[in-house]
Amino acid sequence: MRKRPRPDQIAKILRAVQADLQAGLNINQACRKGGIGLTTYYRWKALQENPVSGEQIKISELENENGRLKELVAELALDRRMLQEALKKKP
Repeated sequence: MRKRPRPDQIAKILRAVQADLQAGLNINQACRKGGIGLTTYYRWKALQENPVSGEQIKISELENENGRLKELVAELALDRRMLQEALKKKP
């Protein structure tokens, strides 16, 4: 099972790929030499240029969960109200 590379390892690989690009290799050759795929290179490069902190990801996940829970509460409140009205009408 492969481990994910640490941020310092990612930075080292990106620097090596960048150096290979400046040395004249094309992007595919440089990525292959660095041991990563082209998609991985672009994803890591984007994350390095615009880092998203773990807190921002956590906040986003919590906001999504909060929205789902609010919808669930509203649905359950409506069900409860409908059941109460049905009980009142029942002789």
